[in-house]
Amino acid sequence: MRQGEPPVRGYAVTHPHGPVVLPQSEGWDQLIYAASGVMSVYTGDDVWVVPPDRAVWVPAGVRHRIEMSGRTAVRTLYFPAGSTPMPGGCRAVNVAPLLRELILHVLRLSPLDAAVPAHDRLVGVLHDQLAALPVAPLRLPLPTEPRARRCAEALLADPADTAGVDVLARRVGAGRRTLERLFRDGTGLSVGRWRERLRLVTALRLLAAGKPATQVAHAVGYATPSAFGAMFVRELGVSPGRYFRGVRPP
Repeated sequence: MRQGEPPVRGYAVTHPHGPVVLPQSEGWDQLIYAASGVMSVYTGDDVWVVPPDRAVWVPAGVRHRIEMSGRTAVRTLYFPAGSTPMPGGCRAVNVAPLLRELILHVLRLSPLDAAVPAHDRLVGVLHDQLAALPVAPLRLPLPTEPRARRCAEALLADPADTAGVDVLARRVGAGRRTLERLFRDGTGLSVGRWRERLRLVTALRLLAAGKPATQVAHAVGYATPSAFGAMFVRELGVSPGRYFRGVRPP
């Protein structure tokens, strides 16, 4: 951190639905958080979905773009590159209630001044919270091998596609086992697990935009709302109808 540089800066704006370019200052790491609404953060070959109990850590120098699903309250903190205990690379993390309130409090005071004792103590607490952040499974990695990439892009265009893996493999000129291997090598996920992750992140965007859960279930390829609800509870621990209901506006 350079002499006189604030240890934390903030950005707090509520954006409408659609693409947004947030400030990307050189030499600053970012904790990108949506206090309400849902963001999709695109970084190279990854998509990170950020509902109100998640955030995405983006290190300095990583170019990214963001799309808002519905009206979204963006609350982003900027840290001098390398000044926090966060490891390198992008990651989605869970935001506990304490960290949420800390982010909102820091934004009210931003930029923090290390020469002010109260601010300096806040920076210490913030760093402690960042060090303890659990990783959240809301990353959708995209394979780079051409056949696997074509398959992924087709599913991205139509998350409701229910074709089996054999059919998906034939469409891109590969065998089932080959396609499964390419997906595991490129994303760490099987084709089926990758498709389920795609359906979850797509559902989060639609729910944030105000679509009813029954409509969302069919839009992402589930035959019944109960099957969709079971997947949602398994992944996020709460039903689709209750997920956004408990989010308090900042």
